Amino acid sequence: MTAVPGRRRPNATHERGIYMVFTKYSGNPVLGPQAFPGDIMYVFNPGAIRYNGEYLLIVDAATAATPIVFWIARSRDGIHFTPDPKPISGWPAPESGAENCIYDPRITFIDGEYILMYASQAPGRGVRTGVVRTRDFRVFERIEQAETGRNNRNSVLFPEKINGRYVRFDRPMGDDECEPCDMCISYSDDLRNWNDTKVLMTPRPGCWDSHKIGGGAVPIRTPEGWLVIYHGVDLTCNGFIYRLGVMLLDLEDPSRIIARGGLPVLWPDQPYEMFGRVMNVTFGCNALLEDDGTVRIYYGAADTCIGLATAKLDDLVAACRVGNPTAERFFSGK
Repeated sequence: MTAVPGRRRPNATHERGIYMVFTKYSGNPVLGPQAFPGDIMYVFNPGAIRYNGEYLLIVDAATAATPIVFWIARSRDGIHFTPDPKPISGWPAPESGAENCIYDPRITFIDGEYILMYASQAPGRGVRTGVVRTRDFRVFERIEQAETGRNNRNSVLFPEKINGRYVRFDRPMGDDECEPCDMCISYSDDLRNWNDTKVLMTPRPGCWDSHKIGGGAVPIRTPEGWLVIYHGVDLTCNGFIYRLGVMLLDLEDPSRIIARGGLPVLWPDQPYEMFGRVMNVTFGCNALLEDDGTVRIYYGAADTCIGLATAKLDDLVAACRVGNPTAERFFSGK
């Protein structure tokens, strides 16, 4: 593993006893639109995987004239990325017709292949979870999904079957993207039909994840449970704030929450995260566990560029058990 320059420096929030568990790379952002050919204006929210000796990102790439497309960027050291000359070609269209926008991929390696789950948008249909498989990131095959008649996104596939079934996170939603949303868990025998869906958790009034929540990174197996990094949204008078938080799920029954951290572990506090296409956003679609116990994430910053942050796995697991005493006292009336 290549060491990430920079270290956690005390700041005002740290001195008050609240610190960011993730350490942001001092050279952030590690990837921006200027690295891409053509008229790419924004790059953000990548799926990430280690493949063939490289760190591989599949990023959301957007221009002023076209919808978002997926574009691969590669790096040997995990810091300096080179985009491919062109976006992914030969992306398989759904049987129901062409997608007019695709975004926010999550990449899971399971059963010898890579499964990508992403948001698939089409005229007159809304947004659904799209699923494709690949073994080499050159040829992609679509796995058609059973139609549910309901919008859904932020789907994340677990890296192994549990009790013989595939498991994923879902976030069913209405037609209004701004309405509050719960985070759900679903099961499948074939990666096509998903059922036994149940609500995993709901937004918490008065907290940093009080409005919307949804899947982020592919869960990481630990002795204490599945470590889950998810995103939470708080609605303020001037708009949304996107932060990342953590929880632990039971290894054999991932619908059971063991612990849910009361405080975020990553949030926007730098100009490149606070100003851009969408302000005040740190959004994660990946978490890569290194051999030394470091968890590395490449996160979307203000829907404009991509940052790198790292944390120790043990620190993230411990953060799942830290509450939010201020909010708990305030809303309990004690």
